Amino acid sequence: MNELTLSATLENVPKVTEFVDGQLEAHGCSMKAQMQIDIAIDELFSNIANYAYNPEIGPATIRVSVEGDPLTVTIIFIDRGVPYNPLEKEDPNITLSAEERQIGGLGIFMVKRLMDDMTYEYRDGQNILMIRKVV
Repeated sequence: MNELTLSATLENVPKVTEFVDGQLEAHGCSMKAQMQIDIAIDELFSNIANYAYNPEIGPATIRVSVEGDPLTVTIIFIDRGVPYNPLEKEDPNITLSAEERQIGGLGIFMVKRLMDDMTYEYRDGQNILMIRKVV
């Protein structure tokens, strides 16, 4: 498993994406799966940057594993920010018009739809969010 630790800021979203994409490309991941994973990275790391330490800035660690047959990508996001389980939030009602829907929650809903598995735990003072996709 490869690991990257950096400040949880919006400016670092491209660095996280580049780090993960390097792993995906080295294993011949399809462009479609890579784009879906990139959307998830953007959403999840942006949430950490915006909310985990607000208004402060703290570290975030990203761990990436690409292995198996079929090829499976596992990405773990770890921060020491405010405990928050995004999986507890109710999915938005996408049948309603944009005006009728409550604000927020669409990004996590999209990540859940794009990934094959998503788990969260708060352990040892850390938020640990894992996404997995079979590519």
